[in-house]
Amino acid sequence: GDKKGIEEISKFLTAGPLDPNVDVVVGVPSIYLEYAKGILPSNVAPAAQNCYKVPKGAFTGEISPAMLNDVGVKWVILGHSERRHVFGENDDLVSDKVVHALESGLNVVACIGEKLDEREGGKTEEVVFHQTKAIADKIKDWSKVVIAYEPVWAIGTGKTATPDQAQEVHKKLREWLSKNVSEQVAQDTRIVYGGSVTGGNCKDLAKEADI
Repeated sequence: GDKKGIEEISKFLTAGPLDPNVDVVVGVPSIYLEYAKGILPSNVAPAAQNCYKVPKGAFTGEISPAMLNDVGVKWVILGHSERRHVFGENDDLVSDKVVHALESGLNVVACIGEKLDEREGGKTEEVVFHQTKAIADKIKDWSKVVIAYEPVWAIGTGKTATPDQAQEVHKKLREWLSKNVSEQVAQDTRIVYGGSVTGGNCKDLAKEADI
């Protein structure tokens, strides 16, 4: 969007009220991060929508976790479906980015999710487990990781996974974490749902045990 749009979002977040027990973060295009940080209420954190896997170097156009720390941004979204499917980021690159961001002290929203043909082909679990494993194989500390399950077929399409569909995948993800990482990580890790979420359907989604 633009500054005007960011101002409007900031106004309704400032008006709130926001639950003090909830972390609220806003994913902001990198060019507006400092601007957003200056006008968002103190209980809302700006998040970068992407960052690279090294602190500095000849990577024109990229931003690094070091830069985010330098401007006081403490959250980053990595592996969003558009980064994967529009810009061609694979599981290895996403997981390397997650590792470096965590090593740099950032909180990471790590996105996973299947495409429509993969869901229709019965491959949802195979895809999301593979994406999660790529990350789990490289990190030890999960305390600053939030997993975002975002089925690609439901992002910006108006189609939303039903609460039952979303809950089923979230439950399977927790089971996978319990089996492959630890029961503690499975219990403690926040798994959020994304994909055409609205004020109308968010309450039903949030009622589910694992969302």
